[in-house]
Amino acid sequence: MQSKTPKHILVIRLSAMGDVAMLIPVLQVLNAKYPKVKITVLSRKFLKPIFDASITGMDINFHEVDTKVKHKGALGIYKLSKELKKLKIDAIADTHNVLRSKILGLFLFGIKNNKIDKGRKEKKALIKHTGFKQLKTTHQRYADVFKGLEFDLDLSKHQFPNKPSLPNLDFINSIADHGKKWIGIAPFAQYQGKMYPLDLMEQVISILEKNKQVFLFGGGEKEVKILNKISNRYDNVVSVAGKLSLLDELKLIAHLDTMIAMDSGNAHFAAMFGVKTISIWGITHPFAGFAPFQQQENCLLPNLTKYPKIPCSIYGNKVCNGYEKVMRSIAPENIVKAI
Repeated sequence: MQSKTPKHILVIRLSAMGDVAMLIPVLQVLNAKYPKVKITVLSRKFLKPIFDASITGMDINFHEVDTKVKHKGALGIYKLSKELKKLKIDAIADTHNVLRSKILGLFLFGIKNNKIDKGRKEKKALIKHTGFKQLKTTHQRYADVFKGLEFDLDLSKHQFPNKPSLPNLDFINSIADHGKKWIGIAPFAQYQGKMYPLDLMEQVISILEKNKQVFLFGGGEKEVKILNKISNRYDNVVSVAGKLSLLDELKLIAHLDTMIAMDSGNAHFAAMFGVKTISIWGITHPFAGFAPFQQQENCLLPNLTKYPKIPCSIYGNKVCNGYEKVMRSIAPENIVKAI
């Protein structure tokens, strides 16, 4: 007979990067309260570094899902279920709750399974402004999934682990001796409506780099080129885009004094380490529950009197008519002042 409290949990979160990062503080609370419970995370290979022991302070097992080839389609998900059954999992925390994870749950019939409540009705009301209020955070929604599996988690008791060692790289070692405060800036976001204009962000950079060390974060060929051009114009600005592995990037972020980011994955990376994280919001709103962990007071929003329809969407993929320039209502000086 299966015991009331599971001994081995499969935690499902296949994407996106920021949502995966938001799992970390919840798993840390789980691990601290139930240290004997084994945790296996099911996600994509490129996200594995987020769960590295040097980052989380925990021994988390990682099982890779390959949705492009090996685990593609219903047959691929069936193969995945056969792999997972060998791990002797006795509970599933589905923190994603999408079609793929639902089908996997069917193949793993008989194993206790609890799925996240994404709060779609409340989020729809938030966009329509028929229920404009702070909704349950994604972190708490994750915690509620575990509560349904008999794990009662109090996120207010979370403790950050020791910071990982800095990457042993020449350009970082040379900067480490300068004695300046380290500021990270991640200026990009998945959607244009969530991204602070680059010309204004460069004004922020030009002010900060006078007496601080600035690191620029980004990914992809286009972003790398843009950030390299910006960094080349200043003495105390370094672009790490395309230069570090994800694991080394996380280790560097852990040592920042402050991170400036959009409503994006990098904000959640910094918050994982308790780094002061100033998140800049455009057509989305932290009321939807996606603010970085314990950083609600550091969210900078546009002029909501001028742009009362914010949030236009939950994820930033839809822009209200005439709201294309909402970010320009946030002055660069206000970002600097927040630091």
